Amino acid sequence: MPEIKASDEIRVDPSTSAKGHPKGLYVLFATEMWERFNYYGMRAILVLFMTKALLFSDAFASNLYGSYTGLVYLTPLIGGYIADRYWGNKRSIIVGGLLMAIGEFLLFFCGSVYASSSSLSTILFFSGLGFMIAGNGFFKPNISSLVGQLYPKGDRRIDAAYTIFYMGINVGGALGPFICGIFGDTGNPADFKWAFLIAGIGMLISVLVQKLYQDKYVRSPNGEPLGDTPASTPKQWLNPLFMIIGLMVFAGVAIGVLYVDSNIFSFLSYLLLGAVLFIAFVLFSDKSLNKQEKQRIGVIFIVAFFVIFFWSAFEQAGASLTFFADRQTQRDLGWAVVPASLFQSLNSIFVIIFAPVFAWLWLKMGKREPSAPTKMALGLFLLALGYLWIAFGVKDVAPGVKVSMIWLTGMYALHTWGELSLSPIGLSLVNKLAPLKFASLLMAVWFLANAAANKLAGVLSALYPSGGKTTSFLGYHMNNMYDFFMLFVFMAGIASIILFVISKQLKKMMHTEI
Repeated sequence: MPEIKASDEIRVDPSTSAKGHPKGLYVLFATEMWERFNYYGMRAILVLFMTKALLFSDAFASNLYGSYTGLVYLTPLIGGYIADRYWGNKRSIIVGGLLMAIGEFLLFFCGSVYASSSSLSTILFFSGLGFMIAGNGFFKPNISSLVGQLYPKGDRRIDAAYTIFYMGINVGGALGPFICGIFGDTGNPADFKWAFLIAGIGMLISVLVQKLYQDKYVRSPNGEPLGDTPASTPKQWLNPLFMIIGLMVFAGVAIGVLYVDSNIFSFLSYLLLGAVLFIAFVLFSDKSLNKQEKQRIGVIFIVAFFVIFFWSAFEQAGASLTFFADRQTQRDLGWAVVPASLFQSLNSIFVIIFAPVFAWLWLKMGKREPSAPTKMALGLFLLALGYLWIAFGVKDVAPGVKVSMIWLTGMYALHTWGELSLSPIGLSLVNKLAPLKFASLLMAVWFLANAAANKLAGVLSALYPSGGKTTSFLGYHMNNMYDFFMLFVFMAGIASIILFVISKQLKKMMHTEI
């Protein structure tokens, strides 16, 4: 999960620290936990709903999934900007949460009418996803930024605070697919609607917690409320009618972009590429930056490029790996059948188990601790190893024969180790290397890389060789699941080797010891 918040760039002054954590941290923990419960619970059954209820093809559902998750990483750039300039964090979180809840309830109604009205269900489906995309844009960037504001500058508790907050993300990420899967992924397509309803209720709980306790507990070290509307905001920006119209337009644009990209012309990939090239031109043509700063920016672009290969393979969890869990994994325990969507809880469970282990490991290594690029190369290697593990699990298995759950479980464990080696390291790297005047713009590059990776994840998932069909990618032909999984072994493995080879040069370009 790429939501890890890295804050270890903060310089600690022990004299400014205190014991315990402010109560506001636990308010934000609960708010984020229920929002992630909503998002991952819905995502766990999304492609199953598309293929089993709406009867979309695997390829169309995969591409639509990629467009949806890609846009989820784009809209925070807009929502964060509006919050900083006009609405403030508090208002934006509530607005974003309500939009996402509306999106879930639209999907619930879609799941209720799909059998009787295909045209209405299509409208409701794209509208639901559009509201989810728009709402996430306002919610996601603002909740994380409030955590650091709870503490004095340089407070040594900040790292621990973000660790606690990150546990909230993963508790929600574990519970969402589990509970929504039990009630929605029953084998009866008519039951998918209950997963959307439960996810929507979870989102409303998130909003309610934030609304009830924000003003009382989410305060600065001086006792001032955090996230209020900037004093410079023009009054018309806070007019309720203006806000509602603006939000409806924003959601409408999200719906339109998603529909056009998935049904008429797939332009999102070109949009992302154009945005990255434009930002690169702006940065490298800036004469105020010296040679060292430009080299550091170059490192950010290079590692962001490699991140695309990681997340495009990792995010198969919500698409092709869900198909595999549903159709080709033996899930019958004798006394119960494990829903395919429940496997998406494994990543969050493994993060909770292994994150402290990795944090201890890096500290234990001391001076032998690898550089950030080397850690990221290790992450790609572990990802490739995970796909190699499951590839051997399906090798020479006859069509129609289901394999043990141990293959998916082991793969998700290896992928989580890869995530812990790459995701927090990459975010920290961007924070440390970015020149202050371009910090937000370079964080946008990171999110654009994640958006591109999710879009590519959908494209790659569309190559899933179901029903005996043969697919191909850049001349590589896939006749079965072994071939399909080996595609990711080659992709992540080659990226890992290249990053290992250039890691020393990247470290020199960073002009730092991180």
